Amino acid sequence: TLAREVIIFTIAEADAKGREWGKGCENAGERVVVEYTDPNPFKEMHIGHLMSNIIGEALARLIENEGASVIRANFQGDVGPHVAKALWGLQKANVTEPETAKEIGEAYVEASHAYETLPEAKAEIDALNQAVYDGTDRELMELWRKGRDVSLTAFEGLYKILGTRFDYYFFESETAESGLRIVRDGLAKGVFEESDGAVIYRGEKKGLHTLVFITSRGTPTYETKDIGLAFLKEEKVAADKSIIVTSTEQIGHFNVFLAALSEIAPKIAEKTKHIPHGLLRFASGKMSSREGNVITAADFVKGVIEKALVKNADPLIAEQVAIGAIKYMILRQAPGSDIIFDEEKSLSLEGDSGPYLQYALVRARSVIEKAPTTKHEAPNKIPETPYQLERLIIHFPEVAARAARELAPNLLVNYLTELAGEWNSFYAKERIIGGDNETYKLLVARAFVSTMTNGLTLLGIPAPEKM
Repeated sequence: TLAREVIIFTIAEADAKGREWGKGCENAGERVVVEYTDPNPFKEMHIGHLMSNIIGEALARLIENEGASVIRANFQGDVGPHVAKALWGLQKANVTEPETAKEIGEAYVEASHAYETLPEAKAEIDALNQAVYDGTDRELMELWRKGRDVSLTAFEGLYKILGTRFDYYFFESETAESGLRIVRDGLAKGVFEESDGAVIYRGEKKGLHTLVFITSRGTPTYETKDIGLAFLKEEKVAADKSIIVTSTEQIGHFNVFLAALSEIAPKIAEKTKHIPHGLLRFASGKMSSREGNVITAADFVKGVIEKALVKNADPLIAEQVAIGAIKYMILRQAPGSDIIFDEEKSLSLEGDSGPYLQYALVRARSVIEKAPTTKHEAPNKIPETPYQLERLIIHFPEVAARAARELAPNLLVNYLTELAGEWNSFYAKERIIGGDNETYKLLVARAFVSTMTNGLTLLGIPAPEKM
């Protein structure tokens, strides 16, 4: 049992430290690169990339909170079959100046359908794919540059709303050539082998499956580009750890990629860790951008903001509430779990939601603002038995440290949900202003504000001033 003095001291520490409260040192001195989001230009960002962004940003903040130097990286597929399809679709529509990501996305969907149903279209798109890698067709490459710029600008708009920034943007066009060179070198050393004109890795030797690294047409697959990226990261960043956040659908790809990398560059493979996340589902099930019935990240976020506007007339507050709702629903699940997004529940103020946490914080700030003095006076009277709220507050640093150590933001989400509930009970039961032990109760309220504010910040959830 902790002595009463220890709890009092820790509550005072939580108040006094403010934004520094909860910071740890478990990762002090480490350099960690966290790669996440990884959307593909020439396609609209979908909800899978949104999940990667939200989880990756939370992981980056948690690791950073423990003293590490975190490098945020974003690897974007600006070459490959999907690019060729979008360019083919734009050409067929006589578009030379694409203006919106939606326009490019629609061209991609049309081309994907043609690729599956029309042999001549398939041949033309395959030829375009090779031409992009060659980079000699000036007119084609000009359209490629314009389309890429439009896509990247759209992505940046979403990153701003989500509160994400990146230190490095890597592109497949940068890693394809080096990846090809490294894989061909591995072929000469017996790591890879040839099969029907392609270069493959026999994953069966490590209990996995075989994957193609270089196609029979001589173009690199995702695996080869990831090989090139691993070496490019080492050159640009040279981190102690490399964390990659993608969906569970890519577990097989990463298992084979890391197995091959371990034979080429074992030290790089050893420090690389893949963190898979589940899928975000709705009543209609999983959605595919190839089929054209995808809910894009932009449309999804916009829809939740519109719902939040019903109860929050201020557009800024509505956006903060909506982002809080989305991030909470995604981060509350254990890593790798699928998520059924319930729009009504996500915006509820009754518990188990981002707005529930935000509203508890707003209410606590309101109490402090209404106090007769803002001066942090030393309490002249302290209750002998700690409030349950105090007992929870003092555990914040260890919960944040564990969430970082286990790469599990849901541990912090669960803690903050319990903390918000305990604040609401404290608020309902205790007369804070004008009651007994007023000064100490205000100290506890300020400690709660520091804890909730810092906890939400670690999750990337906005902390509105009003709701």
